[in-house]
Amino acid sequence: MSRIGRLPIEIVSGVEVKIADSVITVKGPKGELTLAYDPIITVKVEGNQIICTRANDEADTKAKHGLYRKLIANMVEGVTKGFSKQLTINGVGYKVEKKGNKIVMDIGYSHPVEVEEVPGITLECPSSLDILVKGINKELVGQVAADIKRLRIPDPYHAYGIRYSDEVIARKEGKKGGKGKK
Repeated sequence: MSRIGRLPIEIVSGVEVKIADSVITVKGPKGELTLAYDPIITVKVEGNQIICTRANDEADTKAKHGLYRKLIANMVEGVTKGFSKQLTINGVGYKVEKKGNKIVMDIGYSHPVEVEEVPGITLECPSSLDILVKGINKELVGQVAADIKRLRIPDPYHAYGIRYSDEVIARKEGKKGGKGKK
């Protein structure tokens, strides 16, 4: 059995799970998520647990077993706790602010860069150098954070740009100061 796929998923109080025609719907206090899964994987609710089983032991089926189990576990976690990614802006004169349902960033271009909220995602600015991406769908939160980061990838010399708050930038050494050997 798959080490990830065989683990049961606990259904916490306040979460409602419905399964019909290879589609699972998880509803909780923060919202509702739906996932269509491959019928080769069987998903069933037993008591307060969700159990995923597979039809055979082929490599592709084993991979899907662990994948769908983790996706369903992320759905349950998302509708109860939610997910967030924090981005940090570093650079001379760089800043970010929230205006309505979008964030406006000054990140070294000749014009301010605006990013609008996607349905299901909330963008916050706890400070003038931080962006917080929040939502219930883990994949969507990660994709929006990656799209924002891509607007100004950190350079390796000064680390100016947008990075994840826990990301470490590998720094390069700048040019040497001498004019050569005499």
